[in-house]
Amino acid sequence: MTVKYSKDHEWVKVDGDTATIGITEHAQEQLGDVVFVELPAVGKKVKKGGDAAVVESVKAASEVYAPVSGEVIAVNKELEGDPGLVNRGAEGDGWFMKVKLADRNELVELMDKAAYDKFVAG
Repeated sequence: MTVKYSKDHEWVKVDGDTATIGITEHAQEQLGDVVFVELPAVGKKVKKGGDAAVVESVKAASEVYAPVSGEVIAVNKELEGDPGLVNRGAEGDGWFMKVKLADRNELVELMDKAAYDKFVAG
């Protein structure tokens, strides 16, 4: 399973043609306590770099951008009742959506963990 990272602080875990998407540990640390997550509708088409979801914390509301293009095939319903899952497991149980990949070539433009860590360190 491949994991890639975007400059907008989203991660993508790819399994076949399904991409699971969420925000990175770094992003959730910057946000602070997450109090609300607005997920896209299943069936919505998302475009790489376009708005995909919204995450609200005690500090701010932030757009979550799609790191890849495709169709939303599942959302993490648990976040509706427990948005704090994002803080407890941003890169695990706190995932936002699953997308059927439209173009695997978009993954090439994303970073691996080492490159992302270096990007965050500045």
